[in-house]
Amino acid sequence: MKVGILGLGLIGGSLARAYAKAGHTVYACEQDKSMLSFAQLAGVVTAPMDDATIGSCDLILLSIYPQGCIQWLQDHAPMIRKDALVIDCCGVKQLIVSACFPLAESYGFTFVGGHPMAGTHQSGFKFSRSNLFQGAPMVLVPPRFDDMQLLDDLKTALSPCGFGSFSVTTAQAHDRMIAFTSQMPHILSNAFIKSPTARSHKGFSAGSYKDLTRVALLNAPMWAELFLENRECLLNELNICISALEQYRSAIAGSDEERLITLLKEGSLAKEAADQ
Repeated sequence: MKVGILGLGLIGGSLARAYAKAGHTVYACEQDKSMLSFAQLAGVVTAPMDDATIGSCDLILLSIYPQGCIQWLQDHAPMIRKDALVIDCCGVKQLIVSACFPLAESYGFTFVGGHPMAGTHQSGFKFSRSNLFQGAPMVLVPPRFDDMQLLDDLKTALSPCGFGSFSVTTAQAHDRMIAFTSQMPHILSNAFIKSPTARSHKGFSAGSYKDLTRVALLNAPMWAELFLENRECLLNELNICISALEQYRSAIAGSDEERLITLLKEGSLAKEAADQ
């Protein structure tokens, strides 16, 4: 299989490594030419994904920021084979599919929204690895939900990544859920670490501190774009969280132990229910 990858950051680089390790030919488009050259020297990328190679790709994976993915696909859609499969790997889906489903239909290839649920707080090709997606969930937003052959083709095309499960959903449902499971934790972690007390934490912090602050270290331009592109869903989750925090603050400020115990028990029960 010939695979084209747009972007060689953590996700794109890990995709490239996974497909190369499985013996597939990998072409890549990367604006950092030194990084592209390094990937070629490392034997991960065979050649650039350009006007000469796009038309030979069986699978194209878009792994840069959402607006960049849309722009690239708009510019190169006429070069993509009609039997090719194009999947994006962005963190929001409504923006992507609203632009790319009509484009794919117009030019005859198949576009599917995708979101690999894997990553680290580190970014860049140097942190990419071929097993990043091993056992991880993959969320898919297909243009049609009754096309079982397409779903089989997707699983086959993505098999070198080693995903542990596949979830099929709508773009709207994806964005609502991801606001809670991914975007909110990044905001909370990033805001929490801004306390001046954080500078003196050494010797006083353990697992809970590490868990809460791990994703405070992030790629600011990328996350800012994702947050704004999922603005309504994220604002809803922020409002819920702020309301809950105000209840804790009120109970503590008023020395209302009974109310505080109730709030803490409610949170504990909510965690148990969510994990069932």
